[in-house]
Amino acid sequence: MLWIKSLHIVFIASWFAGLFYLPRILVNLAQETNPAATQRLLLMGRKLYRFTTMLAFPAVLFGAWMWLGYGIGKGPGNGWLHAKLFLVILVIGYHHACGSLLKKFEKGVNTRSHVWLRYFNEVPVLLLLAIVILVVVKPF
Repeated sequence: MLWIKSLHIVFIASWFAGLFYLPRILVNLAQETNPAATQRLLLMGRKLYRFTTMLAFPAVLFGAWMWLGYGIGKGPGNGWLHAKLFLVILVIGYHHACGSLLKKFEKGVNTRSHVWLRYFNEVPVLLLLAIVILVVVKPF
């Protein structure tokens, strides 16, 4: 199980690295006025989104393996896992929202300001903080 847990942690860290950087690219896109720079940022965003999506799958797979295969979080006193799974669903939704925003930039129909995107950029930090606290502290 320690191998699976290690892989889970590595893929989670990698996935979140992408989720920390991709919204920053969106902030830059919202501020950019040079068409050549915009195209370069769009290319970077597409590649990062694709790569981050590939990292998300094994992260979720290894987490599910620990839960279903090894019984982590099963039984009484494991409410923390239900809260964590809810937050993981929010992370997946956030990931999808990043892709949706990127597509709007590609189509030239983005309506979000760089200020809004700066706040949006902080969401994965808060989600990761809450998830780590739930996993380590197991408050309920």
